Order: sequence, then structure tokens, then C-alpha cells
Amino acid sequence: MTGPESLPSSASAGAAPGAARVAPNFITEIIERDLESGKYPGVVTRFPPEPNGYLHLGHTFASFLDFQTAVQYGGRYHLRLDDTNPEGESVEFAQAIQDDLRWLGWDWGDHLYYASDNFEKYYGYAEQLITQGDAYVDSVSADEMARLRGDAVTPGTPSEYRSRPVEENLDLFRRMRAGEFADGQHVLRARIDLASPNMKLRDPVLYRILRGHHYRAGDEWCIYPMYDFQHPLQDALEGVTHSMCSLEFVDNRAIYDWLMERLGFSPRPHQYEFGRRSLEYTVVSKRKLRRLVQEGRVTGWDDPRMPTLRAQRRLGVTPEAVRAFASQIGVSRTNRTVDISVYENAVRGDLNHRAPRVMAVTDPLRVVVTNLPEGETRTLTLPYWPHDVIRDSPDGRVALPSGERVAPERAVREVPFSRELYIERGDFSLDPPKGFKRLTVGGTVRLRGAGILRADGVETDAAGQVTLVRATLLEEGAKAAGVIHWVDAARALPAEFRLYDRLFRVAHPEGENPDDIAPDFDPERMSHENEAAPLDAGFLRFLNPQSLRVTRGFVEPSVAHDPADTRYQFERQGYFWRDPVDSREDALVFGRIITLKDAWASEAHKDTPKAAAGAPRPAPKAEALQAAAAQKPQVSPLTPEQQAEVARLAALGAAEAEARTVARDPALLAFLAGARQDGTFGQVASWAVNDLAASLRAGEVRVSAADLAPLAGLLASGTVTTRVARDVLARAAASGEAPLEIVEREGLNAALGDEALAAAVAEVLAANPDKVEAYRGGRAALMGFFTGQVMRATGGKADPARVAAALREALSGG
Repeated sequence: MTGPESLPSSASAGAAPGAARVAPNFITEIIERDLESGKYPGVVTRFPPEPNGYLHLGHTFASFLDFQTAVQYGGRYHLRLDDTNPEGESVEFAQAIQDDLRWLGWDWGDHLYYASDNFEKYYGYAEQLITQGDAYVDSVSADEMARLRGDAVTPGTPSEYRSRPVEENLDLFRRMRAGEFADGQHVLRARIDLASPNMKLRDPVLYRILRGHHYRAGDEWCIYPMYDFQHPLQDALEGVTHSMCSLEFVDNRAIYDWLMERLGFSPRPHQYEFGRRSLEYTVVSKRKLRRLVQEGRVTGWDDPRMPTLRAQRRLGVTPEAVRAFASQIGVSRTNRTVDISVYENAVRGDLNHRAPRVMAVTDPLRVVVTNLPEGETRTLTLPYWPHDVIRDSPDGRVALPSGERVAPERAVREVPFSRELYIERGDFSLDPPKGFKRLTVGGTVRLRGAGILRADGVETDAAGQVTLVRATLLEEGAKAAGVIHWVDAARALPAEFRLYDRLFRVAHPEGENPDDIAPDFDPERMSHENEAAPLDAGFLRFLNPQSLRVTRGFVEPSVAHDPADTRYQFERQGYFWRDPVDSREDALVFGRIITLKDAWASEAHKDTPKAAAGAPRPAPKAEALQAAAAQKPQVSPLTPEQQAEVARLAALGAAEAEARTVARDPALLAFLAGARQDGTFGQVASWAVNDLAASLRAGEVRVSAADLAPLAGLLASGTVTTRVARDVLARAAASGEAPLEIVEREGLNAALGDEALAAAVAEVLAANPDKVEAYRGGRAALMGFFTGQVMRATGGKADPARVAAALREALSGG
């Protein structure tokens, strides 16, 4: 059975202009082997978002990986809308997804697909599985189904409906489609293996009854396929070769392979999992983002503080910057949280050579230059670009705001200068602190491009606030403390300035180890159940109250006739552009895209969620930095002491990423202080970071690090499996019982010898001669079937890696 289209030989996807390449990684190695062996005639990838929300920065890495991989191998890239859930999906979201991806530069040509176009085909494949005896209609409740599935150490129990005859299953399934039953009354389940150590294979749900108006199919259907059923079928129907998804779907791959084997697709796609990438100071859960919008915490999905691509576009970030960010992240098999400075530096790096320099004053203070005549205006000619940008220009030319590239001497603008000016209020002080290099009474400062100014006196209001500075313009050669920007009071344009900052004031607002936080969607559950599950609103307490400050000031008049989408560097202020929604010619609104430097990194410390749970931390202005240094929260980047701690932990055997996490976290450090400093340390550190972190911070771990060492030793020797070890770990942490006692009491350390494993493998192969022949004939997906059967035969005590090796050896003969 094949999909509707043949695979391309070199149907090249259109590359985004200036798109960076995907660095070599384990997936590109697989692709190169597949092409070299002739397994596929070409590469086909797909990006499959569900149209139930706007794309966000978390999607950029996956979309970049899918698209750019296809481009690099001369392949084909598909955009697919996985719209199999009528609840929450809409035309608005479907169109927004396409628009945002086009903005990023991805071009899928004619290869736009909707899963809903194939509802009839999915239904046909479901009936085929029923006819083959591979699926059945179950009528137990959801709670009972969950109970019957068992757990990590208990095999599942068959439902009383698992043995229904094929004819009865077909009849019930057709009546489900006809709408004869209530929502949830029946489901269609795959008949796979209730004893499988992989819980996903314990007869997963393939179809459920769900009445709802579908935005494309209307009311035609009242049964909808589950993700684990629809997704691999759609890949096969489209002719996808390499189906890339994030790591949380690794266990689901077994269902993917089972469906491909049972339905006979050839050539068939294969699924590969890469580590998910989270981003500091953000949440990307659609439910949490929706709550921010619904509660008015932000102005909408395009609020520039949001992580949605729609918001980043309004903020003024360019697609080139987003692609540069995505290319820097890297592909691996582990989840990782990306330092937000990687993204922010990509934005700054893009804007540095894109944004002409002009001057704006966001908090104006009037200055009267008393030795200039009233009514006289000088016209200054100031450059748009600093020397370093001109020097680095590859063609020796630089751009005007219009985009025209000219010689550096032509890249200038006219700036009026007269008796009355505006400067930043923060650039003047009556009582300056030590080291103040701006303007004060009797002091001097250089006005950018205009000369040296001395402050002679001030006027104040009833509250003592300075309202005007009287100053003198000095001859060149006078000494100046520093340089400040300014605008001409008579001719500057009034404007509103929106000073955006990070929406959250802590790096991990969800308050957990970020690499352990799963996305909203759990393929094991029905989508509407995920939506109905309680939402932890704790993240709201970490909102940054200073994430938006609005001021009114002035900008130099040279901007009046520039294109509306010009990005500027307002000197000493940051990168700005006109808000594309609210700005008008007669009422200018400029939003700050990003600051010139990372003010957050200059703080001595960052807040951890626990430390920040009290009073809100103000935005990182100068007066806040001293107070921040007195706290003892998590830091980033690492201090010298923490760098030394990382080196010590790594020397003991901890992985570098885990050592960095431990070094930043007092709870993890305190726990591991009691660990044995032997060959088990690395595994114990890994458990602490990846399995126990949240409970440790909450003070809920009742077992010591030293007690975990024997369990780590059993795992290293192969005496217990990874699954058994993690289950024992969780139970010991909750109960306080030593892990070794749990293992010994329940006989979990009964190591399966080579002879016993070989006997189990031989028994399984002898019982399935047809599948052995099929596997040796090229149906490699059957390895999953054999592995499950051997694990079942050994009561789940065999190590999966040893099982796989034994099976490969046994199946290579004959």
C-alpha cells in the first residue's frame, strides 16, 4: 500500500532568503544513510501544527528543522494542519499559522494538507483494522479503562469487550459514526499488547465519539480519530519519509510502527524524536497564553510581550532574526532550556546592521541654551551609522532608512538645533552619585553631534522637581564628562514610547525543572480532556509588573518621511519601530523592540520562583540592581563560584548540563551533598535533576542521596531496568523507604540470565514464524512486536537493550 504521491527525487523546497543551515546531527546522519542506501528516492518532511492557537517561539525550532532539512537535501516540505479535534480549532488559527510561517520564509508550494480532508480514509483504515482483528469497540468508562491498563509493574487486564467478534465490532463502529451513541459511550481501541512495558501499546484508543462543529467538516462527523492513529496515517498518505517530533512522543513511536506494519504501507515513513527546546522567561502553553489574554494581563495575542510569532512581528522582530535564533539552538536527543539571551542577542545582532541611528527623548526635560539667540536654528548633518557598521559593510556602502544603499558620506540626515532642547530627565541630577557622567549644575557633557554643554542653573516646581535647566554651549576643546542625546524642542515630533520588557520576572515561571515540563497535549488522553484538566495558575504570580512602561516624549523630525516599517536605534535607548497597529502620522507610537544591552544579565542574580514568591521585583533599572545583589536566588550566567561547582560536579561524574542546573539550585546542591562520591554519582545527580527536582524544592523527598547509590549500581549492572529503577525511585522518594529494600522485598532484582533471555527469545520466535519470515523479508517494524512479546514473556524483568541485542542476533540467522 502506498500514499497518493510518489516520493520526489529532488523536488527542491524554496529556501528562505539567507536561511542558516541545520548543523549536522543524528537525524541528518540517518537521512544521509537512507539516501545513500536508496531506502527513499528523496526526502519529505512535514510541520504539523494543530489550528487551535497561534504559533509561538517554541514552534520556530521545529518548523526550522523540518523546512531547512528538506531544503538541504533537495527534498520537499509539507505544511499540514492536524485538525482532528472540533473543539478550539478555527479558520482564524489555520490562516494565522500559514501567514506566520510565510513570514518566517517557509515555502511549501502546493503541499498544504489538512488532516480533515482524509477523515473518510482514516475511517476506512479503522474498519480494516477491525476486519483484521487488530481493533475492537470498547464500552467501559474512561476511569475503568485507565484502571484496566495497569501500571509500570502490573500488566493490563483485558476489558470484557476485548473479545467481541469482528462483525459486532464493525456494526458498533458504524453505529458510532451514524450518531446512535452518546459522547464517551464507546471508543475504538487497537488490540496490541496489554502486558507491554510500554504503556502506550496497551490497547490505545483510536477513535472517540465527540459531537462538535468542525470548522471545515461542519457536522458531518461525530467520531474523530486520536492523534496516535491519525498522525502516522497522514504521514504515510502524504509520502513523508522522515517524521520529526519532540521527545515526549518517543513511546508513541511504537504505535506508529505498529500501524505502519498492520496496514502495510510501503515505502513507509519513520518517526524520529529530538529534544524539545524551552525558552527562559516564557510560557508557551496555549492554555496559559489564552488565560493571559482572557484575563486582560496582555492586550491580545499580538501583544508584543507575548511569545507568539504574531506578537514578535508586531514587536518589530524580523524573520531573519528568528531564523538565526532557530539555527543556533542545535538538535539533540535531550530536552533543553535555552537561555533567553540567545534569542535576544539574535535580535540585537540582526538590528545592529539594519537600524539607522537617530535620537529620541522618552522622558523629556527642557534645556535652554542661554548663549544662543532666540529664533535662530542651526542645521546639523549627522550620520545614520557608526564607524563599526560602516567598517563591517561588505560592499563599503550603508543603507538609508528607505533601504537604498549609498556611500557612507551620503548616509546622513539633517537635525535642527536651536536655543531650546529636550534631554532625558535621567541625564541630569542635582545630587549626582559618585561616577555620574552626565549633566549636573556646574558640570559639562557633550551633546551628540552638537557641542559641549555646561549646566548653569535650574528651575523647579513646588515639589522641588527640576522643570528646566539653563545651560551654556561651550567652545570645542572644553572637557566633557560624557555624551548624551537630545532633540530640538521646537521641531521634534511628539510621540508615545512603549518600553517593553520580559513578561515574566523569573527564568522559569512554571516553577519546575523546565526540561521536565510537558506540553499541553498528551497523546494518551483525549484533547477535550486535556482542555478540561485543571490549569495551574501559579505562573501568574511571576508576571513582571514593569513589562510595559508607557512614556510621552519626542523624536527628531528626520523620521517623518521614513517608511513606516523602519527599525531605528534610538541612541542610548534601544531599538524601536512604529507600532503597526496604533501609530499614525499625527500620533506617533514607537515600541521598543529590545534594549541595547541585556540589563537583566548585569544583575548579580536572577530570581528563582521560590525566592520571588514575595514582593514583585521591579524592572532592571540602575536603582534595582543594588537590591537584587543582596538576594540569594538562582544566577545566570554562572558566577565564578558556580563555575567551580560545575567543574567539581562534572569531575564526580555528573553530565555538564545537569551539573550547571545543580550549581544554580541550592535545593539540589544540598541534596547531592550527601551522595556517595563514587561511580554512582552521575546517575544520582541525573535523578535529582530530572526526576526529583520539583519535590526537592518543595521539601517532599524523604530519601537521601546516599540511599540512591545502591539503586544506581543495580541499574548500571543491568540487574534492574530503567523503568523499574525510576518506579522504585519515585516510591522511595515518597515513602522514605530505602530503594534497595523495595527492590529486594519485591524481587525486582532477579536478573535475567543470558540463558533465560535466549530461551524467551527462542520461544517468541518459534510462536510467530510468519512474523519472523516477514521481518527477514524487510519489515523491520516487527522488531517492536518481538520486543514486546519477549518483555511480556520475561515479566518485564529483561533489560530492553539486551532484549534488542538478543533479538537482532537471533533474527539475523536463518
